[in-house]
Amino acid sequence: MNTLTLLPLVVLIAAMFLLTRSNKKRQQQAQNMRNDLQPGSGVRTIGGMYATVKEVNDDTVLLDAGPGVELLFAKNAIGAILTDDEYNRIVHGIEHDLKSDADVVPDDASSLTETDDEPADAAAASDDKAVDLGKKDAAEAETEEKAETSEAKADDEPKKTDGDSEAK
Repeated sequence: MNTLTLLPLVVLIAAMFLLTRSNKKRQQQAQNMRNDLQPGSGVRTIGGMYATVKEVNDDTVLLDAGPGVELLFAKNAIGAILTDDEYNRIVHGIEHDLKSDADVVPDDASSLTETDDEPADAAAASDDKAVDLGKKDAAEAETEEKAETSEAKADDEPKKTDGDSEAK
Protein backbone atom coordinates (compact mmCIF):
# COMPACT_ATOMS: atom_id res chain seq x y z
CA MET A 1 0.00 0.00 0.00
CA ASN A 2 1.07 3.46 -0.76
CA THR A 3 1.34 6.06 2.04
CA LEU A 4 -0.69 8.47 -0.08
CA THR A 5 -3.72 6.18 0.16
CA LEU A 6 -3.41 6.03 3.96
CA LEU A 7 -3.26 9.82 4.36
CA PRO A 8 -7.08 10.44 4.19
CA LEU A 9 -7.66 7.69 6.75
CA VAL A 10 -5.09 9.21 9.14
CA VAL A 11 -6.58 12.70 8.72
CA LEU A 12 -10.08 11.35 9.43
CA ILE A 13 -8.94 9.56 12.61
CA ALA A 14 -7.08 12.68 13.81
CA ALA A 15 -10.15 14.88 13.23
CA MET A 16 -12.38 12.47 15.18
CA PHE A 17 -9.85 12.39 18.02
CA LEU A 18 -9.73 16.20 18.23
CA LEU A 19 -13.52 16.52 18.18
CA THR A 20 -14.06 13.96 20.92
CA ARG A 21 -11.28 15.49 23.00
CA SER A 22 -12.83 18.98 22.83
CA ASN A 23 -16.27 17.58 23.73
CA LYS A 24 -14.85 15.71 26.72
CA LYS A 25 -13.01 18.84 27.84
CA ARG A 26 -16.20 20.91 27.61
CA GLN A 27 -18.19 18.29 29.53
CA GLN A 28 -15.50 18.17 32.23
CA GLN A 29 -15.60 21.96 32.62
CA ALA A 30 -19.40 21.88 32.96
CA GLN A 31 -19.17 19.10 35.57
CA ASN A 32 -16.58 21.06 37.55
CA MET A 33 -18.77 24.18 37.40
CA ARG A 34 -21.77 22.23 38.71
CA ASN A 35 -19.68 20.70 41.50
CA ASP A 36 -18.59 24.20 42.58
CA LEU A 37 -22.19 25.26 43.29
CA GLN A 38 -22.58 26.86 46.70
CA PRO A 39 -25.65 28.22 48.50
CA GLY A 40 -26.12 31.91 47.73
CA SER A 41 -24.71 31.74 44.21
CA GLY A 42 -26.73 33.24 41.37
CA VAL A 43 -27.33 30.79 38.52
CA ARG A 44 -28.99 30.59 35.12
CA THR A 45 -30.66 27.32 34.19
CA ILE A 46 -30.46 25.82 30.72
CA GLY A 47 -34.06 26.98 30.28
CA GLY A 48 -33.06 30.61 30.91
CA MET A 49 -34.43 31.03 34.45
CA TYR A 50 -32.38 33.09 36.91
CA ALA A 51 -32.38 32.03 40.56
CA THR A 52 -30.28 31.81 43.72
CA VAL A 53 -28.94 28.49 44.98
CA LYS A 54 -30.49 27.62 48.33
CA GLU A 55 -29.32 24.04 48.84
CA VAL A 56 -27.00 21.65 46.97
CA ASN A 57 -27.43 17.85 47.08
CA ASP A 58 -25.68 15.06 45.19
CA ASP A 59 -27.79 15.16 42.03
CA THR A 60 -30.21 18.03 42.71
CA VAL A 61 -30.14 21.73 43.51
CA LEU A 62 -32.83 23.67 45.39
CA LEU A 63 -33.23 27.11 43.81
CA ASP A 64 -34.92 30.22 45.23
CA ALA A 65 -36.62 31.90 42.26
CA GLY A 66 -38.40 34.61 44.25
CA PRO A 67 -40.27 35.27 47.46
CA GLY A 68 -41.83 31.96 48.48
CA VAL A 69 -40.82 30.15 45.27
CA GLU A 70 -38.44 27.24 45.72
CA LEU A 71 -37.73 24.90 42.83
CA LEU A 72 -35.89 21.59 42.75
CA PHE A 73 -33.68 21.12 39.67
CA ALA A 74 -31.23 18.46 38.53
CA LYS A 75 -27.62 19.64 38.65
CA ASN A 76 -27.42 19.07 34.90
CA ALA A 77 -30.05 21.79 34.41
CA ILE A 78 -27.68 24.50 35.67
CA GLY A 79 -26.31 26.31 32.63
CA ALA A 80 -24.05 28.89 34.26
CA ILE A 81 -22.96 30.29 37.61
CA LEU A 82 -23.12 34.09 37.51
CA THR A 83 -21.00 36.62 39.33
CA ASP A 84 -22.77 38.75 41.94
CA ASP A 85 -22.57 41.87 39.76
CA GLU A 86 -23.94 40.09 36.70
CA TYR A 87 -26.77 38.46 38.68
CA ASN A 88 -27.80 41.77 40.29
CA ARG A 89 -27.67 43.55 36.92
CA ILE A 90 -29.88 40.96 35.22
CA VAL A 91 -32.35 40.10 37.98
CA HIS A 92 -32.62 43.29 40.01
CA GLY A 93 -31.54 45.86 37.43
CA ILE A 94 -28.79 47.12 39.74
CA GLU A 95 -25.80 48.51 37.89
CA HIS A 96 -22.52 48.39 39.77
CA ASP A 97 -20.55 51.13 38.07
CA LEU A 98 -16.85 51.12 38.80
CA LYS A 99 -16.30 54.22 36.67
CA SER A 100 -18.69 56.74 38.20
CA ASP A 101 -16.80 59.67 36.65
CA ALA A 102 -17.31 58.34 33.13
CA ASP A 103 -19.56 60.16 30.67
CA VAL A 104 -23.13 58.90 30.79
CA VAL A 105 -25.29 58.71 27.69
CA PRO A 106 -28.33 60.96 28.26
CA ASP A 107 -31.88 59.62 28.02
CA ASP A 108 -32.89 62.41 25.68
CA ALA A 109 -31.15 64.39 22.96
CA SER A 110 -31.56 67.82 24.59
CA SER A 111 -28.08 67.81 26.07
CA LEU A 112 -26.62 66.90 22.71
CA THR A 113 -27.99 70.02 21.03
CA GLU A 114 -26.97 72.47 23.77
CA THR A 115 -24.03 74.78 23.36
CA ASP A 116 -21.95 76.23 26.15
CA ASP A 117 -23.31 79.72 25.41
CA GLU A 118 -26.97 78.74 25.51
CA PRO A 119 -28.33 76.58 28.35
CA ALA A 120 -31.21 74.15 27.78
CA ASP A 121 -33.77 76.44 29.49
CA ALA A 122 -32.98 79.29 27.11
CA ALA A 123 -33.65 77.04 24.12
CA ALA A 124 -37.03 76.09 25.54
CA ALA A 125 -37.90 79.72 26.30
CA SER A 126 -37.14 80.97 22.79
CA ASP A 127 -39.85 82.58 20.65
CA ASP A 128 -40.38 79.47 18.50
CA LYS A 129 -44.04 78.64 17.93
CA ALA A 130 -45.39 75.31 19.13
CA VAL A 131 -45.52 72.60 16.52
CA ASP A 132 -49.06 71.73 15.39
CA LEU A 133 -49.55 68.03 15.93
CA GLY A 134 -52.92 67.90 14.20
CA LYS A 135 -55.01 68.86 17.23
CA LYS A 136 -57.90 71.17 16.49
CA ASP A 137 -58.97 73.95 18.74
CA ALA A 138 -62.53 74.10 20.15
CA ALA A 139 -63.89 76.53 17.50
CA GLU A 140 -62.80 74.32 14.59
CA ALA A 141 -64.24 71.23 16.30
CA GLU A 142 -67.65 72.91 16.77
CA THR A 143 -67.75 74.07 13.14
CA GLU A 144 -66.94 70.57 11.96
CA GLU A 145 -69.66 69.05 14.19
CA LYS A 146 -72.27 71.48 12.81
CA ALA A 147 -71.32 70.57 9.26
CA GLU A 148 -71.64 66.85 10.02
CA THR A 149 -75.08 67.26 11.65
CA SER A 150 -76.40 69.29 8.70
CA GLU A 151 -75.18 66.56 6.31
CA ALA A 152 -76.91 63.91 8.45
CA LYS A 153 -80.21 65.88 8.36
CA ALA A 154 -79.96 66.17 4.58
CA ASP A 155 -79.50 62.40 4.31
CA ASP A 156 -82.63 61.78 6.42
CA GLU A 157 -84.93 63.82 4.11
CA PRO A 158 -86.60 61.88 1.28
CA LYS A 159 -85.08 62.56 -2.08
CA LYS A 160 -87.23 63.86 -4.91
CA THR A 161 -87.37 61.72 -8.00
CA ASP A 162 -88.98 61.97 -11.41
CA GLY A 163 -91.72 59.59 -10.37
CA ASP A 164 -89.93 56.35 -11.04
CA SER A 165 -89.68 54.11 -8.07
CA GLU A 166 -87.81 50.91 -7.74
CA ALA A 167 -90.51 49.22 -5.64
CA LYS A 168 -93.00 47.73 -8.10
